[in-house]
Amino acid sequence: MKTIELHPAGMADNSQIGNYINKENFGKHLKSRLASSTLLPLILLVCCVALLLRPTHCAAQQTATTLVSRDGSHDFDFNIGTWKTQIKRLKNPLSGTTEWINMEGTVTVRKVCGGKASLEEIEVNSPGGHWEGATLFLYNPTSHQWSQNFVSAGDNILESPTIGSFKNNVGELFAQETYEGRRVLVRGTWSHIVANSHQYEEAYSADGGKTWETYFSASLTRIK
Repeated sequence: MKTIELHPAGMADNSQIGNYINKENFGKHLKSRLASSTLLPLILLVCCVALLLRPTHCAAQQTATTLVSRDGSHDFDFNIGTWKTQIKRLKNPLSGTTEWINMEGTVTVRKVCGGKASLEEIEVNSPGGHWEGATLFLYNPTSHQWSQNFVSAGDNILESPTIGSFKNNVGELFAQETYEGRRVLVRGTWSHIVANSHQYEEAYSADGGKTWETYFSASLTRIK
C-alpha cells in the first residue's frame, strides 16, 4: 500500500505518518493530541455552561407551570362585606386637566352562585346627585382569570368587562373600550389589601399601555 504523507499542524516528527493508515492508532493519537491542545479548556467550559443552564431552564418551566395552574378562585374573598367608600373621579380624563370630583358611599358585597361568584352593590352621593350600580365578579377556572362586570342603575348598560388576575396580593384587570370617540385601554387595580381596608383604582391609556392616567380612585374601609 502506498503511504500518503500527511502533515498535521504542529507535527514536527514525520516518522509517525505511516501509523495514520491504522484507524485505531489514528484515533488514539487524535485523542492524545486533543487532550494536550488549548481547545480542551474551551470544550470543558462549554459543557459546564450547558449543564448549569439546563436545571435553570427546567426550574423556569416549572415556575411557569405553577403560575398558570394557580387557583385564584378565592382572590376576591377579601372584598366580601360592607364597606364605606371615599371616591374621587377625574372630571375630564385624558384632557390634561386635574379637576377631581369627590364622592362617598356604601359598598355591599356578597357571594352568589354557590360561592363561585360575588356581587357588589354600590350607592354613592355625589355633587351630581345619588347613583347606584352593581358589579358581578366571575372566576374562570380554565384561564384562572377574573372578570369584573359593571352596570350602572342609571342607564342599565353593561360595560365591557375587565379581565385579569392577582399576583403578590395585587389584582390587575384590563379591557378595551371607547372613550370620547377613541379606543383606549382600561386598567382596574386592587391593592393595599388588608383585613379592614383596600384600594381600587381605574386608569386609561391612550397609547397602547405605555402611559396611564388614573381617573377613578376609591378607598374602602370595612363597616362589617
